[in-house]
Amino acid sequence: MVERIELTDRQKRARRLRSIALAFALAALVVIFYIATIVKFGPAILDRAF
Repeated sequence: MVERIELTDRQKRARRLRSIALAFALAALVVIFYIATIVKFGPAILDRAF
């Protein structure tokens, strides 16, 4: 049988804060890649054919 470990309130809070920090870091990385792509292509990105 699997023994369950109960986290303390302090551990739950630390886990939540880590998750939030990781989400912000991932969002920042997405924004950096997006901006880098726009800067790399420059105005030429608007001249593409559909």
